[in-house]
Amino acid sequence: MTVAMLMQNTVGCAEKLSQTTSSWNLKYLTLRRINPVPSDSEISLAQTPNKIKKIARDIGIPEDNLELYGEYKAKIKLELLNSKQSAKQGNYVLVCGITPTPLGEGKSTTTIGLSQSLSAHLHKQTIACIRQPSMGPTFGIKGGAAGGGYSQVMPMDEFNMHLTGDIHAIATAHNLVAAAIDTRIFHEATQSDEALFKRLCPPGKLLPPVMIRRLEKLGIAGRTPEELSSEDRVRFARLNIDPVTIMWNRVLDMNDRFLRKVTIGRAY
Repeated sequence: MTVAMLMQNTVGCAEKLSQTTSSWNLKYLTLRRINPVPSDSEISLAQTPNKIKKIARDIGIPEDNLELYGEYKAKIKLELLNSKQSAKQGNYVLVCGITPTPLGEGKSTTTIGLSQSLSAHLHKQTIACIRQPSMGPTFGIKGGAAGGGYSQVMPMDEFNMHLTGDIHAIATAHNLVAAAIDTRIFHEATQSDEALFKRLCPPGKLLPPVMIRRLEKLGIAGRTPEELSSEDRVRFARLNIDPVTIMWNRVLDMNDRFLRKVTIGRAY
């Protein structure tokens, strides 16, 4: 039993060492050129990309530092930086300010092509860092932002359309704030002072910390609904937001011309 445990520990240490080694063991995909050159989507669909867990393993990222989104996408946890403090610093190459050619070669295509050259041909440890595309230009005349031709991110359709869903989450959170503002304006315009206060502070319930902080900000001494005067209740319950002054717009990650000049709240 003791020998077995020692062997298990030895194997475990060897696995960790192999995951944290500084040398990469990437296997590059074979480029299959077609003449005439097909569309970007056809080039992307013709290749079978390596799975993200294999890529991470080949470049020394432990699996427990990955947050997987399917087989070909993942986020890397920031905790990985703590284990790389002693690693040698690399070089940062910024590709910016490029006007695309008529065929569409711009910043993304140049970045991906440069990374391919440094990694696959010069065998340098290279990672391309590009931003998540917006679906607006993707469905417009510009197209996606995954590069193009044989210098593009794969899977191209997933990268352009959704990736990890972060941009949709940000849009939802942004619109939630907009809905909360409009709802508050609606209730303040349609209810009396006492009714509005009771909706915010039901009788017999303690005020939550966020409401206590508002009382402190307003300089109100009371900490329970019963301790507040009529004037304090009005000051506490009403924000008195002027709808005309609101600059917080709703957002949509898509080009929709007919939504650009929509005005809401005209029935208040």
